[in-house]
Amino acid sequence: MASMAPQAPLARSAAVLARRAGTALAVAALLGAAAAPAAFADSPAAPAPAPSPKKLPDALYGTKDPQYDGVWRQSLALLAQHTVGVRPATPAVSWLAGQQCADGAFTAFRADPGTACDAKTLRDTNQTAAAVQALAALGGHSDVVKKAVSWLKSVQNDDGGWSSMPGSDSDANSTSLAIAALAAGGEKPENVQSKKGKSPYQGLLTFQLGCAAAKDGDQQEAAKPDERGAFTFQLKGAAPNTDATAAAATGALGDGFVVEPAGKDAKEPVRPLNCKDGKDSAEGGDSGKRTAEDAERAADAASAYLVDRLDENGQHLQSAMPGAEKQPDVGNTADAVVALAAGSHGAAAQQPLKWLQKNSADWAKDGGPAAYAQLVFAAHATGTDPRSFGGTDLVAALNATGPEPAGSSAPSAAPGKDAKDSEDSDGTINVWWIIGIGLALGAGAGFLLSGRRKKSRL
Repeated sequence: MASMAPQAPLARSAAVLARRAGTALAVAALLGAAAAPAAFADSPAAPAPAPSPKKLPDALYGTKDPQYDGVWRQSLALLAQHTVGVRPATPAVSWLAGQQCADGAFTAFRADPGTACDAKTLRDTNQTAAAVQALAALGGHSDVVKKAVSWLKSVQNDDGGWSSMPGSDSDANSTSLAIAALAAGGEKPENVQSKKGKSPYQGLLTFQLGCAAAKDGDQQEAAKPDERGAFTFQLKGAAPNTDATAAAATGALGDGFVVEPAGKDAKEPVRPLNCKDGKDSAEGGDSGKRTAEDAERAADAASAYLVDRLDENGQHLQSAMPGAEKQPDVGNTADAVVALAAGSHGAAAQQPLKWLQKNSADWAKDGGPAAYAQLVFAAHATGTDPRSFGGTDLVAALNATGPEPAGSSAPSAAPGKDAKDSEDSDGTINVWWIIGIGLALGAGAGFLLSGRRKKSRL
């Protein structure tokens, strides 16, 4: 496996590109026998995920192969329904809870939950963190949530962060998701210490590109002026990443998938990283410790970077995909809207929000339950009615991708009959397109974390 190490960045890049849909493992699997070991070069083992059944469970949201994102899309769909007052179907919630392994972890999909997880079961912190947030919000599954949180704590890396697969290097996205899950599960993330005494927030803030070169050789030099405030996905091959930046902008505040609404009257200004004497909050001083103020500055700087990366009209983020750099990235724009709202920058989120209302319908229809959930989270974060989102009833469309809800405080009109069957992918990116255009890209297209507004205490 060591001989495959030079290919690892390629495989990691592919994984980042598909991460928003919870399909990181799909790309690694499609790279073939030669590249697959490289994707897990830092991991002690690389077992293949369980095969999908010929017939999908009736309780599952979406119609596409759930092998790589079943738990992810189910979690987002259920949480989005709960957020807008819809009571999900009981079998759908039971299916999600039943996907848990005995040790508390979740994998992407278990075709036969009656068969115990073994050493070959590919446990995933991202799927686990998503399931925790959904089940904690829905209630009635405290034992499942508690076991999942305990498992997440058991696989925390020494630097305070997490990777999607235990044993690999930490990344900003997985660390942010874990923070949100800890908070949803009743933990104080700042008190969850690694074996070396590092908190999740300390781990997360190491990924921010700042004014000074990072310590311990993780970064070779200080960030360029137009990159300051951005977060990188991983420290190896550090580069600005809007996906990781949006995730970290909420994670640094202790937030998860659903943030407290911040409408257009929330005019808290975004604050770019203030470099004074070559220093910034990302350094954390000589002791490397971070304070609550450091985290808030880091989140503000991340939000400022996202605003700066909107197109010339301030409406959307651009795609980072090879050959499509001038195309809008709908999913990441939705992520940015939630990130801005999490930091009380509601006014700054208005232009990209309006752009989403006009331009996201086809994207969501292709993306399926996870995509509809993303837009529901963006609408909720800005105090916008998800049942009238640029002419689309996001709630009805989401409901149509799975079993009929148990009830709703605000019923929606039924969407077109093909709302469920028209999915091209149940995530926000077509994985086959990613494979076709190349995998050597270091920037991710990403998913976003958001959640109830809480102040972090580092």
